[in-house]
Amino acid sequence: MKKLYFIFAAFILLTSCVSKKNQVIKQNILTLRDSYCKAPFKYNYENKLPSYNSDSIIAANQQLKSTFSDQSILVLNALDNLDEVNEIVKLKKDSSLNSQVKVLQLKMKINSKITIALTELDAVAAEFDCEGERVAQIGNYVDNLNDSRNNKLILYSIAAGAVASIAGGIVKDEGWSSAIDISGGAFGAGFGLATLNPKGKKVEFIHQRNLLRDIWNERLESPNFPPFIWYMYTEKRFSNKEQHSIISSMKQRWLHYQFDDDQNKADQSVIFKDGGLYRADDLHNRAAMLNQMQSATRTINQIINYLLLDLDKLIL
Repeated sequence: MKKLYFIFAAFILLTSCVSKKNQVIKQNILTLRDSYCKAPFKYNYENKLPSYNSDSIIAANQQLKSTFSDQSILVLNALDNLDEVNEIVKLKKDSSLNSQVKVLQLKMKINSKITIALTELDAVAAEFDCEGERVAQIGNYVDNLNDSRNNKLILYSIAAGAVASIAGGIVKDEGWSSAIDISGGAFGAGFGLATLNPKGKKVEFIHQRNLLRDIWNERLESPNFPPFIWYMYTEKRFSNKEQHSIISSMKQRWLHYQFDDDQNKADQSVIFKDGGLYRADDLHNRAAMLNQMQSATRTINQIINYLLLDLDKLIL
């Protein structure tokens, strides 16, 4: 009888600890549920996107191809700096001090636009990074909730088996003893099977400013991205193979790896809506997608870096 009392006492103590842990986890989920990653104030970017007629732009600036790559010419056009560069080319033919001063002034004007573009890239990448961290945190909390649930079920299973075993030993009637053993085994098996739930718990997660929605739709329908950044995402010339844009290639990878090539499942996913009920797998997928977009955004810095090198060749 003492053994039975000890098992019940241990069972109550352990379930109490798990319950307190769950309360802490749920409070943390409430803290992370709403985004803290968006900028403290909204900047109204111009809605005008640069021209996507890349072949015509490059053809119209053939005189620059000896110094600038096609990508650099397109970036200069997107920054509205082609006139300044063409003016520098003309001024370089004159070695007078006045011409040199004008060249430096024009270069400062170009550098100012490039600096703004770089800060926009950093800002967008930082928000992707922050959102990725936020989702990863809540994903870990949901994992903990699921682990806690499974631990409780395992505990119940062990306790049911132990109680049945002890009770079976105490009860002398063979019929009742067998019934207790069978019932204990059934309860233990039931709790064990419950741990096999592949989906686990859901939590509410809100992201009205959804950075991934425009990427998935391949349309700039929100003020989430500056026009220059969106142009870099969507112009094919800035991708590795120049056949698909950065976000088009990204979307295809998401469809394959995150959604198992199920277009309808992807289109209906909570990941691309304003938020809703998430399972752990959805949260981990969203975190991975945000991190991938952060990396893709930072790679645009390489294109800007090549432009700066081309500019130095022109000026020096």
